[in-house]
Amino acid sequence: MKGKEVGAVDIDDKLLDVSANSQMIKDYLVALRHNRRQWSANTKGRSEINHSNAKPHPQKGTGRARQGTIKAAQYRGGATVFGPKPKFDQHVRINRKERRLAIQFLLAEKIKEGNVRVLKLELLKEAKTKQVAELLKGIGIDGKKILFLSGASDKEKESRAQLYLSTRNIPKTSFMPVEGISGYDVINTQELVVVESALDQLMQALGSSK
Repeated sequence: MKGKEVGAVDIDDKLLDVSANSQMIKDYLVALRHNRRQWSANTKGRSEINHSNAKPHPQKGTGRARQGTIKAAQYRGGATVFGPKPKFDQHVRINRKERRLAIQFLLAEKIKEGNVRVLKLELLKEAKTKQVAELLKGIGIDGKKILFLSGASDKEKESRAQLYLSTRNIPKTSFMPVEGISGYDVINTQELVVVESALDQLMQALGSSK
C-alpha cells in the first residue's frame, strides 16, 4: 500500500500465448455494448395521446391547410412521428468459448504490455482516499484509468471493503470482483491493479487449470 515493490509474480508463458481473431474480439465487444442498452425509449403515437379528437378549424372556407386533429405532430403536445418504441429480445448471444478466449487474449495483452500490478493488501481498518492516491502516485499510474480487481477471500473482507471506499472518490478509478470482469472492462482501462488474493482467479481467467 506504500507503493514499494516487494516481489514479482511469475506467469507461465503458455498462458500468455493466446491468439484470437481481431474480428471476433470486435464482435464480442460490440455485443457487450449492445447488451448493455436498456431499450426503454418510448414515445406516444397519435392513438396514445390523451387529447381531443376535434378538428382545429373547419376544413373549408378559412384558406388554411386542412387539419384532421390537434393530436398531429405539428401541434403543441401532439404525437411523435416514427418515434422510438421499447424493443424486446434484442440480446446478442455470445458463445462461451469466444467470450473466454476474448477475455484471455485481452488480459494477456495487458500483462505483456506491463500494465498489470499485484497489490499486497494490508489490513485497512478505515477508508483513506489519500493512502490510495499516494499508492497510485508511488507506482506512477496516477491520472490514468485504473481498475482494481478484488478476490473473494473472507480474511480480506474488511480490508477489501475499505479499499473500495478509498478508491471510489478518485477520478478514472473503478473497483470490481475479478469473477465479474468482462473484456470491455479490460480494454476500457489503462492499468489493472489486482489484489493478491484475486491472483488465482486471474490465472483461471487466463486459462490456468490450477
